[in-house]
Amino acid sequence: MPLVLCDSHTHFDQYDESEIPQILDRAVQSGVNVIIAAGTTVESTKACISLSETYAMIFAGVGIHPMESHQFLDSDTSEELHNLAKSHPEVVCISEVGLDFLPSSPDHKIQEQVFREHIRIAIDLNLPIIFHSRESHDDVLRILNEEGAYRVGGAMHYFQGDLRTAKLAIDSGFKISLARPLTRLPELQEVVKHIAIDDIVLETDCFPQPFKKYRHNWTEPRHLVDIAQTLSELKRIDLSEAASITTKNLRSLLKLTDNNETEDD
Repeated sequence: MPLVLCDSHTHFDQYDESEIPQILDRAVQSGVNVIIAAGTTVESTKACISLSETYAMIFAGVGIHPMESHQFLDSDTSEELHNLAKSHPEVVCISEVGLDFLPSSPDHKIQEQVFREHIRIAIDLNLPIIFHSRESHDDVLRILNEEGAYRVGGAMHYFQGDLRTAKLAIDSGFKISLARPLTRLPELQEVVKHIAIDDIVLETDCFPQPFKKYRHNWTEPRHLVDIAQTLSELKRIDLSEAASITTKNLRSLLKLTDNNETEDD
């Protein structure tokens, strides 16, 4: 039985458009048949939606990244994001949103207001939230809980936290999204041993990586199979089972059928 994998988080809008067909071909050859392109600004969100309308296996996330949250979200921009998410059936989540508390990050109060507005859009439209929480796990989960985001669920993007954080996220109604760090970080592998596979989805967080010497080393959706392989070894199950379960988890979260149709279609 062929592998079926789904990538819960990418930045496809950042690639040169001429590269995308080849990246998708390599993904398909590795068993990938769903890719989520996450928005990082309003314009990025529009580009992700355009890609989702062009390529059947790409779906879109609507959102403003916390590192792009330089001003409070005004009512006009909030309404624009709401309309983008509501009017395009290829939009399956609110992403990439959250908090980032690196020293160079924007004002935390601005980030929080922007994040809360996105959560309210997600709840209004019944869309899951795939969220960013660098150096801010507890604050992100607190805000999600305060806003009642358990009603729509979602996933903690690019998880590299400890078991306490994973359990808090899961208990709050969210999945844990694992990326390539799982293949190389023993401490993360140890955490994942104690997380039920039903609470896990996979991602690559891929984007152009010209800082790498060779193009073939750029992370792409095709690398999902490596993440799934590591997960299967940690869980002592077959690769095909790890792929099948994590795919089922993401499809359920995003309300996607096995035929890549939204349940409202």
